[in-house]
Amino acid sequence: MNRFIIFSLAAAFALAVAAPVMAQGKTKHAGVGFIIGEPTGLDAKFFMNNTNALEFGLAWSLSGANEMHLQGDYLWHRYGLFDLKNGDEMPLYFGVGARFIFYEHADDVFGIRFPIGLDYLITNYPFDIFAEIVPILDLTPDSDFDLEGAIGARFWF
Repeated sequence: MNRFIIFSLAAAFALAVAAPVMAQGKTKHAGVGFIIGEPTGLDAKFFMNNTNALEFGLAWSLSGANEMHLQGDYLWHRYGLFDLKNGDEMPLYFGVGARFIFYEHADDVFGIRFPIGLDYLITNYPFDIFAEIVPILDLTPDSDFDLEGAIGARFWF
C-alpha cells in the first residue's frame, strides 16, 4: 500500500508539472516513447522552452530482479555543438533528477540522477532518437554509486 501511495503521488506531481508545459502550444513540445537499456520501459519528455525540458520514465530492470523504476529529470539542452547539414538538430543534454526503485522483496531505493546524452531531433518528422549515460548517487537504503545507460525514441505531438 505504501508503494502505491508513493507511485500515485509521483504520477500526480508529474502530470501537474507537465500540464502547463503541454498547454503552451509549442510545436514538438511533448514526446512519448521508450527506452532500452538499464532500465527498459516508457519515456516521456516535455519541453518548457527551447533549452529546458522535463523527462520522466517508468521502467523495469532486465537484471532479473523484480523491480520497477520511476525516474524524473530536469534537463538543459546545448545546441550548435554538431553541424548537421540537413536541418536536423542534435543537442547535448545534461541535468539532474531523482529515481525510485521499488523492489518486490527488498528495500526500496531512492537516488539522485545526473543524465548526460545526445538527442537527435528530426526536423521533418515527429520522431527523435536519443542515447544517454546516467551516473546515480543512491541515498537510501544505503549510499551507493550506480551507472545506467539507455537508448530510446519518442513520438512528438
